[in-house]
Amino acid sequence: MAVPGKVAAFRLPPLPTVGEIIKLFRLKAQKQLSQNFLLDLRLTDKIVRQAGELKNAHVCEVGPGPGGITRSILSAGVQQLLLIEKDARFVPGLQMLSEAAPGKLCVVHGDILTYKMEKAFPKHLKKNWEDEPPDIHIIGNLPFSVSTPLIIKWLENVSKKDGPFIYGRTQLTLTFQKEVAERLTANPGGKQRSRLSIMSQHLCTVENCFVIPGQAFVPKPKVDVAVVHFTPLVQPKIQQPFKLVEKVVQSVFQFRRKYCFRGIETLFPESGRLKRTEQLMMTADVDPTLRPFQLSMSHFRNLCNTYRKMCDEDPSLFAYSYREELRQRKKTRNLLKSTSQPKQTEEENQL
Repeated sequence: MAVPGKVAAFRLPPLPTVGEIIKLFRLKAQKQLSQNFLLDLRLTDKIVRQAGELKNAHVCEVGPGPGGITRSILSAGVQQLLLIEKDARFVPGLQMLSEAAPGKLCVVHGDILTYKMEKAFPKHLKKNWEDEPPDIHIIGNLPFSVSTPLIIKWLENVSKKDGPFIYGRTQLTLTFQKEVAERLTANPGGKQRSRLSIMSQHLCTVENCFVIPGQAFVPKPKVDVAVVHFTPLVQPKIQQPFKLVEKVVQSVFQFRRKYCFRGIETLFPESGRLKRTEQLMMTADVDPTLRPFQLSMSHFRNLCNTYRKMCDEDPSLFAYSYREELRQRKKTRNLLKSTSQPKQTEEENQL
């Protein structure tokens, strides 16, 4: 008997288990898509709990596969669940779940990298950026091959407040390879401190929630998996355009084991490189003998702010590409070799 004044918890009707769904539809994980299935519903429940309170929330699940996490999300009492699945083989099994939860579940066969997330949820859910996060969550057991490009794309969306963040500070609960999760959450001086550490932590509060052993997945991956929770910050720690921050951070970590001076100098053309590098580091108050992983967030903030001023003074500077300069240099060398080679051959023939 229901307790008066309380909404009854949502329960799925009896269904085939996730393992039975896999057998029923003859589903096999595809190695080229980095697919690994999580069949233990205790673990899928634990992943979903990291997202926070989901009762009456709107949720988007990325790459639901055979629907293990999907079941846990539905059991949490969500208002609406949007599934975005790239692999058409999983759609019939997900449609079965949709029929078991009428009006709650929408299945989209599509690619999350190109899906228009700004249209994924009702407009009335929007909140101001300064307010508490909206009642919207993105959850996913991401294929390893897509996890890093996807989080970089979403971090850029956070910076611009577009995509899924047009609704406010939408929270993310996602899986990554354990090593990638350690990079996302690494502190200054840590051996995993990297480009991902800076790009994620300057825009979000990032929490490494727990580790799932690889043996819990089918097929078993060679690495363990970690669940990471992201909450966008009201104010980014580096208040510069995403592409500028990304360029500075990538340059610094280009030579990870060398002094940071070596990576920072790749921001500048060969002509005047030394002078400009010294100017940037002196103005930003960064010790040139620190290694990239030793730099704090304030170091990166100072570097980005100073580099922005230098770009404002010389607009051509931001367009400069160190790698393109190296490519052009190599192309010129090869061209000189190809034009000088026939002459050498003719001289040899005369001999």
